[in-house]
Amino acid sequence: MSKVIIIAEAGVNHNGDISLAKKLIDAAVDAKVDYVKFQSFKADKLASPDASKADYQAKNMQDSDNSQYNMLKSLEISHQDHLDLIAYCKGKDIKFLSSAFDAEGVKYLDDLGLDIFKVPSGEITNYPYLKAIAKTNKLAILSTGMADIEEIKVALEVLQNNGVKKENVIILHCNTEYPTPMEDVNLKAMLTIEKELGVTVGYSDHTLGIEVPVAAVALGAKVIEKHFTLDKTMSGPDHKASLEPNELKEMVKAIRNIEKAISGNGKKEPSKSEQKNISIARKSIYIAKDMVSGDVISESDILPLRPGDGISPMRWNDIVGKTLAKDVKKFDKLTWTDIV
Repeated sequence: MSKVIIIAEAGVNHNGDISLAKKLIDAAVDAKVDYVKFQSFKADKLASPDASKADYQAKNMQDSDNSQYNMLKSLEISHQDHLDLIAYCKGKDIKFLSSAFDAEGVKYLDDLGLDIFKVPSGEITNYPYLKAIAKTNKLAILSTGMADIEEIKVALEVLQNNGVKKENVIILHCNTEYPTPMEDVNLKAMLTIEKELGVTVGYSDHTLGIEVPVAAVALGAKVIEKHFTLDKTMSGPDHKASLEPNELKEMVKAIRNIEKAISGNGKKEPSKSEQKNISIARKSIYIAKDMVSGDVISESDILPLRPGDGISPMRWNDIVGKTLAKDVKKFDKLTWTDIV
């Protein structure tokens, strides 16, 4: 994988409005992400009518209806919406991605030609869903919010046992709290997943701000997923824990810079850009006062000064005790021909 895959999670931040969804795609294009991701579901197959909203959903929806089912129903996107969004993405040269939440939804997205299947954290224990993902024989990205390492292992086994090669699975460390408190991020868990399961890893972020996904890239994440919105103050379950367009652009810029910063060969050696500064920043041995031929050099007779294009001060002990072969002036740069 040559570069970090950045997924801008529009999710349900379109509020059920296709025109708003297209504006989110525009913002993702402007930020230069790789994928813009939505959510494909039917409320009837995702939540029972008596399912309540999560605390953060109830707080962010700005209404008195505590029904998760009713909320989801208002956020569905139709088949025609899917076709329109896919076409819009194609016209904008950005890749469309969406998460399904049941086996039928997986087949639906596969028929639409998606090249990646993203498993939401809540579906990591959904056996028929994972089996359906595996049957697509496409790259699978698995979010792991709320899961422990054993549950992740089992989910990986389900995918592998049903035809997905391990190298075609990317596992994202994630915390499913919106927003995630910094003390609960536990980025080191991403490294544990990588080490114990031998998989490519990434990070799906629900913290406020851009610091944590950038840090995840520095630690080796190959995929970053981050929610974004046009306006954090809008009513909806995920807006407040999302980035606004300018923040999304800043995150992408920071990630691409970090990619460059960690792409070196690992050797500690002067870089091409800094070689010209070696003589400018380092020092040479200079004469500290006027002296004449035959004087024996003591420590008080010399001093280190810039530039460093003469005898290095690391040869200090080789110079002390030597005899001058010629007269020298204060601030003369000492050369090997000056001494015997």
